[in-house]
Amino acid sequence: MSSLAAARADNFYYPPEWSPKKGGLNKFHGQHALRERARKIDQGILIVRFEMPFNIWCGGCNSMIAKGVRFNAEKKQVGNYYSTKIWNFTMKSACCKNVIVIQTDPKNCEYVIISGAQKKTEEFDVEDAETFALPADEEKGKLADPFYRLEHQEEDMQKKKEAEPVLVRLQRVSDARHSDDYSLNKTLRARLRNQKKRVAEEEDASRKMGLAMRLLPTTEEDVARAAEVRFSSKFERNRKDKRASINASSIFPESSASSMSNKKRLELESKRRKISAVAASNLLTGGFKPSSWSTSAVSVTRPGRF
Repeated sequence: MSSLAAARADNFYYPPEWSPKKGGLNKFHGQHALRERARKIDQGILIVRFEMPFNIWCGGCNSMIAKGVRFNAEKKQVGNYYSTKIWNFTMKSACCKNVIVIQTDPKNCEYVIISGAQKKTEEFDVEDAETFALPADEEKGKLADPFYRLEHQEEDMQKKKEAEPVLVRLQRVSDARHSDDYSLNKTLRARLRNQKKRVAEEEDASRKMGLAMRLLPTTEEDVARAAEVRFSSKFERNRKDKRASINASSIFPESSASSMSNKKRLELESKRRKISAVAASNLLTGGFKPSSWSTSAVSVTRPGRF
């Protein structure tokens, strides 16, 4: 082995005080080969992993334990059926630590619950399941009698006559559907081609709208939900104002030269008004002698005065 620890784990390590005269390692260490699983081997009990064979109801908390759940069970022999041993499995449920005892039944080839649980009944009516009822063991034994077999055969023939119309009709429908393989294949391929074409058209339409996903065709429900959507009043008001301003504006844009001249003219007029207002206020107060330019400006604004 690669290391001492691995050798001990695999039970291949022989200590220095061991000798072949002392027997195997298990006998030398005074333990069973199955270790903890055989802690009750003196009582005829072996610890095994038991898998639940069917769904059951726990007797302690009435919860369901599903088929296939595994338990650490104590296995022991409780009898024989001819030469076949009858095994008993004792385990504790994980939900409430209730003790469940299950036993094998070699005669009927099944498991039987002894205590601690109840088997979940999962039987269905033959008519509801639409299946045929298998004959019981007693009825199978009676078929050895010629008279019983003849009577049973008459009943089967009567059932066949009653079910024959339905079976014939189903057979005819099946034959009509699968009689022409070429037509079925042609119809299927045409349907697939139409479906691929529709998907390609929807993807193309979505790509033109700038969407990264394919939109499905609209339905009546989509139209109804879209009609129920109402935007806010502010949004409607802003939209109406923008449309009104667009309708009121001229469709011919102004040239850049005319717009610049209009701006300069407005600036000059505003400066002229300011200068005229300052000159008039100084004349009234007698603060300084007006200049010729301001006098001319005043004379222009007020004709007839020198």
